[in-house]
Amino acid sequence: MKTTAALLRAAKQPFEITTLDLAPPGPGEVQVRVKAAGVCHSDWHIVTGDTPFPMAAVLGHEGAGVIEAVGPGVTRLAPGDAVALDWAPSCGECFYCLNGRPSLCETFKATKWAGTMLDGTTRLSAEGKPIYQFCSVGCFAERIVVSEKSAIKMPASVPWEISALIGCAVTTGVGAVVNTAKVAAGSSVVVYGAGGVGLSVVMGAALAGAGRIIVVDRVPSKLEQAEDFGATHAVAAGPNAVDEIRALTGGRGADYVFEAIGIPAVQEEALRAARPGGMIILAGISPVGSATNLPGAVLTRQEKTVAGSYYGTANTARDFPRMADLYLSKRLDLGKLVSRRYRLDQINEAYADMLKGEGARGVIVF
Repeated sequence: MKTTAALLRAAKQPFEITTLDLAPPGPGEVQVRVKAAGVCHSDWHIVTGDTPFPMAAVLGHEGAGVIEAVGPGVTRLAPGDAVALDWAPSCGECFYCLNGRPSLCETFKATKWAGTMLDGTTRLSAEGKPIYQFCSVGCFAERIVVSEKSAIKMPASVPWEISALIGCAVTTGVGAVVNTAKVAAGSSVVVYGAGGVGLSVVMGAALAGAGRIIVVDRVPSKLEQAEDFGATHAVAAGPNAVDEIRALTGGRGADYVFEAIGIPAVQEEALRAARPGGMIILAGISPVGSATNLPGAVLTRQEKTVAGSYYGTANTARDFPRMADLYLSKRLDLGKLVSRRYRLDQINEAYADMLKGEGARGVIVF
């Protein structure tokens, strides 16, 4: 079978729209016709070379679509099912899965970064050469084959673009609040970065009943937008940001500070913005090889806690449908996250807009 895809041949090159060969699903795999794919900064780290990945590759990890075919042994999904794609699938049997941390699953870790299926091969190819799929998903393509573990059944009434965003930004952001930090009602929350993940943190904090939600960003329009998502205060990024945060939190700093960008300097500022005894949650993905200075003397003397939050510490089989239910019950207004829609052949334009800081989340629709 043939499929149209946005192919990245090498780092620091634009995406190229091309036709690839797609093999049928093997045992435990499913074929998905992609309906929507989010434009996320994590893919851009592959484009810049900040995150090493085998080439040539189809990127895209935040997606949703409909099952078209299933391979041998698949019983949980059937053709016609609506699914959100899971870029960190879990086997349910390894040490981390059995100890309540499925986002850290050992079974899929190697293949996810190799861009292959569990058997070490790819289902996409061009002229007989393998084409790799980012996070073994690669949803910047019309059709893909993924592990059945990478496809979570969703209510058919949820729009495709909403299911796609639940597949990454929403689960990462809301999950960081409710799963990683377990934000307490009435507490103060600071969110650095008002992109798709940061705004999802804001919605999660509002859902948790936080009393004060302060958003920090360098783009004025994003600060205005954050208030529509539940932020109570907006602070312009800059040398006075921490002082403003302290002024808004009784001079102490915030109970919880979320960094949703992945920039070491911002992570260091997040430490200063948290009160003694507060918690700093790093939800943004930093470039591989970067380093952040979080001084031990401060952590010890002020009893601050720093926690990484990978995929919102999610159990996706539980959390994807939960996010969908919160959307359908109007407790999470996820539609506001979609700031612009693009065709697949506009993917380079979509990333240019993302880098300009325009909107919350761009979505490619098929």
